[in-house]
Amino acid sequence: MTRAMGAAMRRIHVGNALSAFGLGFTVPYLYVYVAQVRGLGAMTAGLVLAVFAVAALIVLPFAGRAIVRRGPLPVLLVALVTAAIGALGLGLSRGAAAVLLSAAVLGAGQAVMQPALATMIVDCSGAETRSRAFATQFFLQNLGLGVGGLIGGHLVDPTKAGSFTVLFSLEAAMFLLLVVVMATVRMPHAPRITGAPAQSARAGWKQLLGNRAMVQLCVLGFVLFFACYGQFESGLSAYGVEAAGISTSALGTALAANTLVIVVAQFVVLRFVERRKRSRVIASVGLIWAVAWSVAGYAGLGGGSQAMATAAFISTYALFGLGEAMLSPTLAPLVADLAPTGMAGQYNSAFALVKQLALAVGPAVGGPLGASLHAPYIVVFVLFSLGITVLAVRLGRQLTDVQNQPSAARSRVVAQGGAAAGQAPAHA
Repeated sequence: MTRAMGAAMRRIHVGNALSAFGLGFTVPYLYVYVAQVRGLGAMTAGLVLAVFAVAALIVLPFAGRAIVRRGPLPVLLVALVTAAIGALGLGLSRGAAAVLLSAAVLGAGQAVMQPALATMIVDCSGAETRSRAFATQFFLQNLGLGVGGLIGGHLVDPTKAGSFTVLFSLEAAMFLLLVVVMATVRMPHAPRITGAPAQSARAGWKQLLGNRAMVQLCVLGFVLFFACYGQFESGLSAYGVEAAGISTSALGTALAANTLVIVVAQFVVLRFVERRKRSRVIASVGLIWAVAWSVAGYAGLGGGSQAMATAAFISTYALFGLGEAMLSPTLAPLVADLAPTGMAGQYNSAFALVKQLALAVGPAVGGPLGASLHAPYIVVFVLFSLGITVLAVRLGRQLTDVQNQPSAARSRVVAQGGAAAGQAPAHA
């Protein structure tokens, strides 16, 4: 990594932390704000959460092409300004129509940030530093969300709408501050597709769909996000409350345990992950999450004491956090390594689109199932987790040695180079 790339990467990481910090202010309190503080009811609050997903699904297919043609930095700056407008609009909105429109604007901006930042990390890192760069990104995102949520919880007062207006205004200010920070980034030269004909966008998606390994990774990604993130705040929390009798404070502790494991374990796990095949790391995550769902099954169906059920439920979230820490330096670098030259933005956007689909479908399926059909809910997601392991093993057969384990490939090159150097004097 050159000095210029290192300087750009540091600003990108600051940007990740600031965006997560801003989101942490409002995300945990959005439902309460819409349903209770603005008095718009649970139905409107549910629609707001759905609008976030729909907005992401609409803009992401176009975002990928824009990143490829214009570069990730201009796209990111537009997304940040859009998100700031949406956040400020939410804080000032009083009626349902204004709230839904602002949520759509904020959701669109947030959705485009993810692939733009990911592509910037790809452009500013090499194969040898990419896993650590994405691990750092994930670490800072979780730290920012946690700190932002903690501060936001002390700033808001459910009896005062003005306190939420301040909160959303702070979120908008974080996005605008990030615009200033990112505008100073000097991106290294990266291949771009310029002067392409109008049908090139369709050709780009056709090329992506023709990449068998990428298609398999997208299927695997959908199952991963559906079985984890798609259940955190819907099916799993509903199961915990209804089946295991978990209190709201214990649920908050479980979420905190998830974040704590990620923050503490991220760089310890990174050393393990970097020396293993990526497909095997993902397969291991499937097994860990199968254990996590089994522990959740004990919490709600095991018939133990309430203290044991609570401890088991918190352990479930902690085990999910361990799996997430293993995935962060694995999935995103693999997407980058599968992308042809100049197409990282398109591939990152496609994978972000898959994630949004899983996050939209996951709560819709898991919420009712976790609230009422407790045993089937656990069985279904144990099987989904084992399915992750199977899909990861199959994906490994589609990957080259360099894509599956870059560190081993580099080690072989170094070893071969060293041997050649050692033989030269003998030949002489």
